[in-house]
Amino acid sequence: MMSTQENTALRAIPSVESLLRDPTLERQSESLPHPVVVELVRSVVDSVRSEVRKTRKAPDREEIIAKVGRLLALYTAGRPARIINATGVILHTNLGRAVLGERIGKRLAEVARGYSDLEFDVIGGKRGKREAQIELMVRVIAGAEAGLVVNNCAAAVLLSLETLAKGRDVVVSRGELVEIGGSFRIPDVLAKSGARMIEVGTTNKTRLADYRNAITSETAVLLKVHTSNFRIRGFTETASTEELAALAAEHGIILVRDLGSGATGLAGSPVPVDEPTLAQEIRAGADVVAASGDKLLGGPQAGILVGRREVIRRLASNPLYRALRPGKLTLAALSETLLAHLEGNPQESLPALRMLGMDEKLLDAEARSIAERMQKAAGGLATIECRPGGSETGGGSIPDTLLETTLVSVTPARAPVHVVERRLRMDHPIVMVRVQEGRILIDPRTLMPGEDDRLIERMVEALAQEGEAA
Repeated sequence: MMSTQENTALRAIPSVESLLRDPTLERQSESLPHPVVVELVRSVVDSVRSEVRKTRKAPDREEIIAKVGRLLALYTAGRPARIINATGVILHTNLGRAVLGERIGKRLAEVARGYSDLEFDVIGGKRGKREAQIELMVRVIAGAEAGLVVNNCAAAVLLSLETLAKGRDVVVSRGELVEIGGSFRIPDVLAKSGARMIEVGTTNKTRLADYRNAITSETAVLLKVHTSNFRIRGFTETASTEELAALAAEHGIILVRDLGSGATGLAGSPVPVDEPTLAQEIRAGADVVAASGDKLLGGPQAGILVGRREVIRRLASNPLYRALRPGKLTLAALSETLLAHLEGNPQESLPALRMLGMDEKLLDAEARSIAERMQKAAGGLATIECRPGGSETGGGSIPDTLLETTLVSVTPARAPVHVVERRLRMDHPIVMVRVQEGRILIDPRTLMPGEDDRLIERMVEALAQEGEAA
């Protein structure tokens, strides 16, 4: 039975119609289609109703209007919305992975505004291959016979296994059955391909003999997965790509290498020396290597496949490839990314690689400048200081490596830290920060040029705002 208190509180919730007639919200929603505004208002009313049923407290109309207003501002700005990333996580999966930069932005605008030779052979005057130019560049970078591009690395692995091992066995180490993010796991991708998974070894030790003993007449593929989002240290053993390639060749089966990241190892690319590269895996004898276009490569989300010509041809002939191939904007962005690597100056035009290679002294100077200006603008609203810290590569890359940085630490004087963080997240432009030990932490490494001034303004606004955040 509904109590009188709960009933009274529910009756206090303003109707969708009354909110739509509110003058403030009418002004804020002028640029949005009316059906969209109705749905956004209704979603807020529904969430308020659920909260009232829990607390039995009458809602404040002005807080509801403010909540709707923030939601309208986000949708007016466009989705996905532009975010100021002050977390220090460079390839932030939730924030769109690699920032593409001005060079790629100009190229995308040019391609988007007009027609292009996506699948047209200008020289021959007939239908062409959409990834021809990119195939040439990835072949040069990897030293491979052929290449192919799909929409992400998981798709690259799925296409490889569905083409090469459907209805047959794939041998993989138990220590490499990784979860690649968003609850997607290698065993799930493998099952969807129609192949049968044969696990060998243990979590920490898988020897070459384990693979050899698992091979039967039903074995089609040996799969080696780079555990890009975690590391196992200590009492460990694993078979190398060279050893597995020799074993695969001995038995006439195929070695598929899921590299995960797209490290090139070319000049100007600030990638740790122990991170395997495309070229290294091809030289080691892998028949096909799958990599990402954004992880460590610094480009758009994409899946890159390189390897033996005959194997890549089989992948390209699979009807599934049509469902997984990328569109013209992804190909244009990837093309510019690969060109930057081949030109030897990727840090100049790829922000993700620039962030990876930033000088610690410059980061310290930037952090101290932000802290000084922020404290001057905030006055007594917070205590602001600098402290040493670490940035993360993110995106499931180099998980056990922190990049030295200087953090701006903000301790609010009025509102709780979680309230200030929510205010930063719920207004425009959205500001994403770290919260740790009762402080808001800002890492200048992931700020784009010109964002520091707006960041300071938004922080002062969040610190000075009265009342609890929605």
